[in-house]
Parts: sequence; structure tokens; C-alpha cells
Amino acid sequence: MRGTRILLVFFFAFTAATLLMPAPMFPGNVLCTFLGAKIQIYVNILSAIFNGVIYGVALWLVFLGISKKLTN
Repeated sequence: MRGTRILLVFFFAFTAATLLMPAPMFPGNVLCTFLGAKIQIYVNILSAIFNGVIYGVALWLVFLGISKKLTN
């Protein structure tokens, strides 16, 4: 799969940034709110993972689009 390293770097970068930031970061905090009060213990970790996945995949798709334009 093309750009796997890019995906992993951005996933870990946004996951770490969300864990280290004292304020909630969109959209992870919104998704955790939708899941309900039962997961309050895991909100920080789930929010960080959601943000890592969402932003990692978004930037990975941008990378794929740019690299496809440059190779054609």
C-alpha cells in the first residue's frame, strides 16, 4: 500500500498531540460525546485514537492525490 509510512506518522503525531494537549480536540471529543457517559474513563484515549485515525487518513488521502498528480 502506497504511503503507509505517511499514514502511520500522521496517525501517531495526531494521537500524541491530542493526548498532550490540555484542551479537547475536534472531532474526537465530539465522537466520544456521542458514545455516551459510559465511556468517561476512556474519553482521553478514545478521543486521541479517533483524531489519529481521522486526521491520519485525511492527510494520507491528500498525499495519495498529490503523488498521483505528480507522477502523471
